[in-house]
Amino acid sequence: MTDAALSDALPRTDFLGHPKGLYVCFFTEMWERFSFYGMKALLLLYLIKYHRFSDDHGYNLIGAYGGLVYAAPVFGGLVADRWLGMRKSILLGGVLLCLGHFAMAVEGHPARVVDGVVMRDTRALQVFYFALALIIVGVGFLKANVSTLVGKLYAEQDPRREAGFSIYYAGVNLGGVISGVLCGWLGETFGWGYGFGAAGVGMLFGLATFVYGQRYLLGRAEPPDAPRLRERLLAGLSRETWIYVATFGGVLVGWQLIQRHSLMLDVPGLPQMSAVLWGMHAISVVLLGWIAWFLIFRCNRVQRQQMLVLLVLIVCCLVFFTLYEQTYGSWLLFSDRVMNRETNLFGWHYEWTAGQLTSLGSLFILLLAPILAWLWPRLDRLGINPSKPMKSALGLIVAGLAFLVLVWSARHPQANGMTALWCFVLAYFVLEVGEMLLSPIGLAAVTELSVPSVMGVMMGAWWLGTAYSEVLAALLGKLSAIQLPEDGAIVVADALAKYDALFVYSAKIGIAAGLLILLLTPLLKRGMHGAK
Repeated sequence: MTDAALSDALPRTDFLGHPKGLYVCFFTEMWERFSFYGMKALLLLYLIKYHRFSDDHGYNLIGAYGGLVYAAPVFGGLVADRWLGMRKSILLGGVLLCLGHFAMAVEGHPARVVDGVVMRDTRALQVFYFALALIIVGVGFLKANVSTLVGKLYAEQDPRREAGFSIYYAGVNLGGVISGVLCGWLGETFGWGYGFGAAGVGMLFGLATFVYGQRYLLGRAEPPDAPRLRERLLAGLSRETWIYVATFGGVLVGWQLIQRHSLMLDVPGLPQMSAVLWGMHAISVVLLGWIAWFLIFRCNRVQRQQMLVLLVLIVCCLVFFTLYEQTYGSWLLFSDRVMNRETNLFGWHYEWTAGQLTSLGSLFILLLAPILAWLWPRLDRLGINPSKPMKSALGLIVAGLAFLVLVWSARHPQANGMTALWCFVLAYFVLEVGEMLLSPIGLAAVTELSVPSVMGVMMGAWWLGTAYSEVLAALLGKLSAIQLPEDGAIVVADALAKYDALFVYSAKIGIAAGLLILLLTPLLKRGMHGAK
């Protein structure tokens, strides 16, 4: 039965002009993003301040975590499509996320320095690594399927579909705004466990919302072959049970990988890098080799050119998010160490924590999204709506300009030697303009430019590019790493010089990449063969 026929066959359960299931997805994802971004706002600060990780050590870990957490949806989506279905996968992911976020609240004892050696609570760190593994696998199952489920709630030609996705993405960013402000404040004011615990409570709300709202999903999220899922396999256990066992095995693998984020392979003649990065390199070589084979032997000329354009756009997203994800790395430490975060507005005085300021990204997306949603259709009617390659180029250039704002800030500190809060806010605003230009293009381009038979593979390539960007952002951030003394005090002028050098380098990457794509835009537009 087609989507349209199924939509007609099922009872209408609309609320405010949209399926009630949309609002179930809205609040589920809002609370999931609340927990995800709330934890992420604290992660690097927690590692450096509480467990006394060096900057290098901290960047290694957040890079490994980010790479794994964005690669996991590739596998979560595959399991849902072939066996579990979206509903069971989302429930599984939600349970794992709740367990992971609550486990993050187990702080253990703070690290201390004894005779120049950092002594850490190794048991608490093992719980911490296991919590991250639970979150990685949980995100893999939940994130990959909620957005897909939103699309399934509408018939293919339903004119409400685009507005439904806009509502859904508003929930994503609303969760990001609330989490940064609340978790960032709790974690740095009352204790890290309170911030991580709040993220866990948020995910619990999200899971409860989904459990209650399952009846409004119109049957669109069930397993593709329920009898096959109940089929008995080894030891008399069902296929579904074995999937859950394999999932726990995946958590154990993630647990080991995440604590070997700085495991360096000592092979003569080879560069030293983390196990996660080696794994990503291996997967990328295999994936790119297969794509090259497919382009040469399975595509006609038009398909080949469209797929090549898609690969270029995926690389654009990779470069952009390599810059963007520094907001949870170098930008976070910059705001914590060398910035005056006090606000005095109409007699109201408040000092923001560095973690709270990460909410600026989601806030500006909420403000910009309606404006651009109004702007693009009007430009389209006038025939001057920029093409996808043009928007990608502009997004990269604007991202580079955001780093130049921070360069100016670092070179023009206030009288007390610290940088100004308003410059940081402006940099975030400029960066989010770049994201709104480029980010919506990625997944849309996959659906429009892929050969239908390999759309899933190309979606996996897009997620792999996002995962790569997390690792590369951490590697870039390490260029500004500071060796902290035992008392944690830093020389602000020296730190500013480090951040200045990193931000100049990042700006060059964004602007140079954007200009290159700008030059290639006419060629890329021809290669799209009419696709918008």
